[in-house]
Amino acid sequence: MAKDPILVVFQLTGGNDYLNTIVPRQEGLYRDYRKNIVIPEGEEIPIDDNYGFHPEMGALKPFWEEGKMALIHGIGYENSPRSHFRSMDIWHTCEPDKVGTEGWVGRATKVVDPGKENVLTAVNFGQGLPRAMAMPGVPVASVSDIQNYGVLTGINGEQQRQRALERFSRVYSPAIGTGPVMDYLGQTGLDALKGADILKVAPEMYSSSVEYAATPLAQKFRGISMVLQANLGTRFFYTQSASWDTHASQMPGHKGLWQDAARSVSDFFADLREHDMSDNVVLIMFSEFGRRVVDNGSGTDHGAAGVAFAIGDTVKGGHYSEYPSMKKEDLQEGDLAPNYDFRGFYSTLLEDFMHLDPTEIVGGSFEKLSFINK
Repeated sequence: MAKDPILVVFQLTGGNDYLNTIVPRQEGLYRDYRKNIVIPEGEEIPIDDNYGFHPEMGALKPFWEEGKMALIHGIGYENSPRSHFRSMDIWHTCEPDKVGTEGWVGRATKVVDPGKENVLTAVNFGQGLPRAMAMPGVPVASVSDIQNYGVLTGINGEQQRQRALERFSRVYSPAIGTGPVMDYLGQTGLDALKGADILKVAPEMYSSSVEYAATPLAQKFRGISMVLQANLGTRFFYTQSASWDTHASQMPGHKGLWQDAARSVSDFFADLREHDMSDNVVLIMFSEFGRRVVDNGSGTDHGAAGVAFAIGDTVKGGHYSEYPSMKKEDLQEGDLAPNYDFRGFYSTLLEDFMHLDPTEIVGGSFEKLSFINK
């Protein structure tokens, strides 16, 4: 019997620096533009003759070598506002022209489980609820620390949940008004809490020889692995790490971020493989935008085009779309110009991997890429 496909979304919150993540090794303009915030020549990890990974992404290199990592170059959308909140909203709702209230993962969850038969079809690891998962009538269990969540006393659990609901309400009421927020919480809040209660069984059923780091991100991935091993029917997972907004002290900051992210992802897949559970899982990584081509001395400011990743056994590894031109006349207000619409990336995942019609979920038809082995 074929296993259901499972999508893990990993958000690099704050704007990951594309140029120092996938280093254009042969592009002289890279070192012309970047005087301070630059990967020293020869320190990048070679991908091929033209590109290299950030030096701290070594734990991810085996996925590339195995042909299980796709790099989606120049991803973004037209007229980038270079605002964290607006840009993340656009990525979450697929609505570049208006403020959306329904998330793309929420819409997909509704299609996968229209009767709400499983309150754990979608699970978020982190505080609050990402707008990507918001959809009236669709429960999403949101857990910040599954290891401790399962052993909290009832009153602490209630307080934690109430805080999460209040945080959710604060985030969404400015956009959609308090009426819809309260309606949303009434429809979905109790189901989501029920889902979080069921998740308590996951740590009890978990075993692994993989030693995850003690960082919050690594523990989130360990939590995802726990839920997967408990076979609770979850089809969508969401998590994120913060502080990719590297305006200052970028060189040490970006180094630490990739060190943590690369090891966490590597350990997660090692855990899945140990239990023969990796063959139906795809993990994607994205950030709301890249960063400016010219550094500011200590860091880089908000940019436009970025890079996304897809990793998994069913991924057809390689470069997709094109690395944007760094020629001055091709830059967009000093930024790499996006040349591939992120909604095409989502559409590929939804249709070719999750076997869903993406049109209603992403709000139209967009160019797909061939990075999923069918």
